[in-house]
Amino acid sequence: MATARLGASAREQAGKGAARALRREGRVPAVIYGHGRDPQPLSVNTRDLEKLLDRHAAASTVFELDLDGRSTRTLIREIQRHPFKRVILHVDFQELVAGERVSVKVPLVYVGTPEGVRTGGGMLDQVLHEVSIEADPSAIPGTIEVDVTDLAIAQALHVSDLRLPEGVTALDDGSLTVCTVQPPRVEEAAPVVEETTGEPEVIRKAKTDEAEG
Repeated sequence: MATARLGASAREQAGKGAARALRREGRVPAVIYGHGRDPQPLSVNTRDLEKLLDRHAAASTVFELDLDGRSTRTLIREIQRHPFKRVILHVDFQELVAGERVSVKVPLVYVGTPEGVRTGGGMLDQVLHEVSIEADPSAIPGTIEVDVTDLAIAQALHVSDLRLPEGVTALDDGSLTVCTVQPPRVEEAAPVVEETTGEPEVIRKAKTDEAEG
């Protein structure tokens, strides 16, 4: 399970004007909710948050918020960004409680070179890049490995074939294709165009007959 620590501060003012003022100060407006608590507005340092998101997958990382002198384990449930500038506008945190299972999306990491690629010239088609799971917060894996070494041409792996850690359950349909090995592409030969000389010969003969006449 990947974890990261992030400082947070409670905020009293809400609304677009207050949010813009926070961003000018280098902070991101946010909210924390969950486990029966009322949603609490807060803010986090923009640079600290961006650094953590560069190193960790937001969807599967447990963020420990240092808030009001206590540490709260959370998941990021939504990140709102500016449509053009990639600036973070708002973040939603969900509080986690041990024993309370949560659903998250975990990245897939492909391991090995398929047999069909090594010996048959095929190509690995990675259909899925993440999978939805349910787990206790303490058992959330940072990634899930997909071993493709034994895959031959035209063979595939499905969600039901994934080896999940103990206590982790896949939420996606087990029949969904995770990856497959495509056969090598066969290039079509260019059509052969046969040259014909019949028409020029007819033309030459016609000119000869005309000369004789």
